[in-house]
Amino acid sequence: MKSWKVAGLTVLACMAGGAVLAGAAVFHGWYDVSATGSHTLPVHDLLDVAQTRSVQRRAAGIAAPDLDDPDRARNGAGLFRANCVQCHGAPGVAPESYALGLNPPPAALVATARERPAPDIFWIIQQGIKMTGMPAWRYRLTDAEIWDVVAFMRVLPTLSPEAYREWEGGERTSAPALPGRPEAQARVGSAAAGRNAVQQYLCATCHVIPGVAGARHHVGPSLAGIADRSYVAGTLPNTEANMQRWLLAPGQVKPGTAMPDLGLTDQDARDISAFLQTLRQAD
Repeated sequence: MKSWKVAGLTVLACMAGGAVLAGAAVFHGWYDVSATGSHTLPVHDLLDVAQTRSVQRRAAGIAAPDLDDPDRARNGAGLFRANCVQCHGAPGVAPESYALGLNPPPAALVATARERPAPDIFWIIQQGIKMTGMPAWRYRLTDAEIWDVVAFMRVLPTLSPEAYREWEGGERTSAPALPGRPEAQARVGSAAAGRNAVQQYLCATCHVIPGVAGARHHVGPSLAGIADRSYVAGTLPNTEANMQRWLLAPGQVKPGTAMPDLGLTDQDARDISAFLQTLRQAD
């Protein structure tokens, strides 16, 4: 019995010590809240699990209507283009400049549509998510319109960039413009600056990047070990210069790629390329 009491007191003491440490971290401002760096991986994982479980609990009683009606998906495509692609992007289409750098970054909806059930997606669109920039669309769209968006999102993972443009009526969404952004004096690429840049350009919404917190579901290949791969995008020898070329104009390097033109500056491309050169396979 005495050993159980000792164990219980030890657990309580650890919990109290953890609470004091957390309170001190908040009070003294030790946790970095700047948007130029991501959450730490433990914080990101905790928030991601909390969000996923919360949505699952609240969407459990929602019954999805018939989402296979082509008219429903077509209407949803128009709503998606008007309200969603600006922050989330689409196959071959980058988010707008104001969405780059949101922290946490908006999810790549191709992966969301592939991994989440329809009721969960409906609830997220309808209710929004705190502290993410995702609004509650229930105040702007009817429930029927939200289900139309869900219906189109079920189609989204099957679309190539060309097929997505056909759903848009053949129009090409332009890359994000950064008017008035001066190009700083050129310098060699910095891996530290590149690590920050991949967060700002939402790279971790589509790719697993070691040490960088991002989306839970991804649509692009993992970048782990990319420095050891022979080719960039399966077409160019893997050199820093070719990586920069790919980052600046992916559509020119590999026509039809789903990798969008993100509007990088030359310096950003040098920095990101330098960071990617640090991502080697573990021994």
